[in-house]
Amino acid sequence: MPAILFVATVDTHFEKFHLPYLQWFKEQGWEVHIAARGDRDLPYVDRKFDIPFERSPFRKGNLQAYRELSELIGQQTYEVIHCHTPMGGMLARLAGWKARRNGTKILYTAHGFHFCKGAPLINWLLYYPIEKGLSRLTDCLITINSEDYRLARSRHFHASEIAHVSGVGVQTERFRPLLPEEKLERRKELGLEEEGLLLFYAAEFNKNKNQQFLIQALARIRDEVPAARLVLAGSGPLLESCRELANRLDVADRIDFLGYRDDVMRLMPACDIAVASSLREGLPVNIMEAMASGLPIVATDNRGHSELVRDSVNGYIVSPGDAAALAQRLAELGTSSEVRERMGQESLRLVTAYSVQEVKQQLGQIYARYAWV
Repeated sequence: MPAILFVATVDTHFEKFHLPYLQWFKEQGWEVHIAARGDRDLPYVDRKFDIPFERSPFRKGNLQAYRELSELIGQQTYEVIHCHTPMGGMLARLAGWKARRNGTKILYTAHGFHFCKGAPLINWLLYYPIEKGLSRLTDCLITINSEDYRLARSRHFHASEIAHVSGVGVQTERFRPLLPEEKLERRKELGLEEEGLLLFYAAEFNKNKNQQFLIQALARIRDEVPAARLVLAGSGPLLESCRELANRLDVADRIDFLGYRDDVMRLMPACDIAVASSLREGLPVNIMEAMASGLPIVATDNRGHSELVRDSVNGYIVSPGDAAALAQRLAELGTSSEVRERMGQESLRLVTAYSVQEVKQQLGQIYARYAWV
């Protein structure tokens, strides 16, 4: 039985994004192994190895992770090693170089290079030479957005193949638009404002996700769109500072801080507009889920958002530093149910290109070039 090893920094990465593909390999008759930090019990996995990866490349724990991963790969026989996330991808390719010399194929999915248009200089100085150097140890570098694909090719990365797939795929059947009466009932069940115009964002509260930007825009439309409410799901280090900002701007009573939620598939369709304020994204699943829910989207300008949101078609793209522009676009959508409906229908049309079924087909073509499937 052929075996494949999937590697990522943490096991929740597979739980969130890759279960359909683990299942697919099992159905093809493969033995599926996972190497990641964590103790999650994942379906479709024959063996799981808890490897002490650290997210930061400067943590000493990664030396131990490298030793354990090298030992694992040396003891097993893998036809394919498919690695994800920056540290998982780096250490797996380093640990797997001997196996690759003996015929193992190494695939790496870049879920958004840390160096990109507009990224800080330090990101280019640190991550760019690492990724380009490690591309020599890569049979197929898989990118999930067009900007990263063009960058890898134009900078002459050394992977045997550079491919592009449409993200990690969204399970469109789990997200669908709700009829008005269904939306009202769902809001009652979830304890959301039944008559409000709900703007939804689910993300960790950190510097990159930039929720302060949304709070500032909400304050600007307080009088123009009095029904607007911001629904924020997530936790993180900047949660309290966002609460404080909401109090200072006198909009705390118009924001629902829900904390961490595992029911986004129920929350998202109950809202009216999806918003996204992050500074950097690869190809964000939350936007794809919003599209599958039939929502219009207002998002900041970055490579991931701009690939999914067509400005003035299924939503709007705004500069991440222009709260006035964000407020204007929210007001336009907030005062026109007709525009919201039209853009929501466009979201439904566009999201089909990013479905799990489509990504399975794209990945299947790649796997077929490197292993029996």
